[in-house]
Amino acid sequence: MPRVNRTAILSLLIVSSSVFLLFQLYYYRKYVSKPGPHILSRTGHLTASDVQWQTLKKFVTLAHHFRLPLFLADTAVLTLLSQDALLQRDRLVQEPHCSFLCSGRPITSFALHANLWKYDPAFLLAVKQKGFEFLELRGEDPRLASLDTLSGEEIPLHLLLRLHGYIIQVVFLYERSGNYLWHGALRLKAHMDRSFAPFKLLDYGRHAGSYDRPELVLTVLDGLDIRIPSNVSRFLSEQQHARFLECRYRDARNFLQLYPDDSSLDAVEFRQKAKSLLHLAARTLAHLDIPFWLSSGTCLGWFRQCSIISYSRDVDIGIFIVDFRPDIVAAFRDAGLSLKHRFGMVEDSLELSFMSDDVKLDIFFFYEDRDVVWNGGTQAKSGKKFKYVFPRFSLCWAELVELKVRVPCETLDYIMANYGTSWSVPVRSWDWKSSPSNVQENGVWPPADWEKLIQVY
Repeated sequence: MPRVNRTAILSLLIVSSSVFLLFQLYYYRKYVSKPGPHILSRTGHLTASDVQWQTLKKFVTLAHHFRLPLFLADTAVLTLLSQDALLQRDRLVQEPHCSFLCSGRPITSFALHANLWKYDPAFLLAVKQKGFEFLELRGEDPRLASLDTLSGEEIPLHLLLRLHGYIIQVVFLYERSGNYLWHGALRLKAHMDRSFAPFKLLDYGRHAGSYDRPELVLTVLDGLDIRIPSNVSRFLSEQQHARFLECRYRDARNFLQLYPDDSSLDAVEFRQKAKSLLHLAARTLAHLDIPFWLSSGTCLGWFRQCSIISYSRDVDIGIFIVDFRPDIVAAFRDAGLSLKHRFGMVEDSLELSFMSDDVKLDIFFFYEDRDVVWNGGTQAKSGKKFKYVFPRFSLCWAELVELKVRVPCETLDYIMANYGTSWSVPVRSWDWKSSPSNVQENGVWPPADWEKLIQVY
């Protein structure tokens, strides 16, 4: 009799277990495996993070299937990935299954390396089949623009996906000739739905941007395989100062039709030497971690004619005095340049000039003074000081002679301060002491200090 009871009990346990397993399978297929509002969180009820995570999972799965060369570019999420933020997040996290990607914002941003992906219309079809609405934004390809041709060919710039009220932004990054990555501005066409997304909250698209090519690492975030920049802090810093200004090719072509560029052998040779010198200066200052921008005639050449002015005979750059480093002279000497002159001092009107063959590199140091900035000039034979005053400006990226360089964002104001309203008319005879519109006399260096403050080599 005991043996019968044990057999019956064992059979009952097997049947019960089978029923329970079948119930679990039914529950999973009916509720858990379905996307959207049917998904239950670990706490047993739907949360906004659940919906957002499932939306991101759908997108990431599609991206992997179509081999999209994506990386996470969302500033809010990447900020959480800093070490200090990680420690704080571990203490404060409320929903451990979506600690990072569900940042509380209705948008998550990714970047796509467009040169590594052959555009596949099937991807958008699959996106639609998964329930996403999408908005594709295109714009002119600046890589095909030049002084000789202005291409009207359009390329994808941004892709916005929407599901359950959440937006995924994909910004397309294109390689440019200056060995950097570029994305275009997001501009809605007249027929497009302006309520499709909270456009003011987007990380990317307010203006064009440029980036150094980031090194990427594959990691797991909230259970999803996602690539991120290996140096998150550097990428975030770049993102804050990424604004890019395109050369004004149409205006430059009109200018050159009025004032044809000098195509003589001497002019061509100078432009090539100036290009090499500018590239060398950029490498040297990058090694010192000193930011600079195009100034004076070099800035005018970029803004007016998208090239170097052949009769300028020098290269001009600006540096804020707060970025000065004592080893800058030694660094340029090590790079093969010779110091031509050093005027002024760090506290007042510092100016350095170097020579490379017969081309001069002028480095003007800028000083901030309330609502203006200024750089100084010195006449060696008289000790007279001059000051060139500019309205305050911020810095943007641009491209000149296949090099990513900074220029004043408020370029026209900067140019007009230096060259006046007639900046668009070439002037071959230029006196640096009287021709600039913003020049002011600024006293005289004490003769006793000339040996220290006026050094000519």
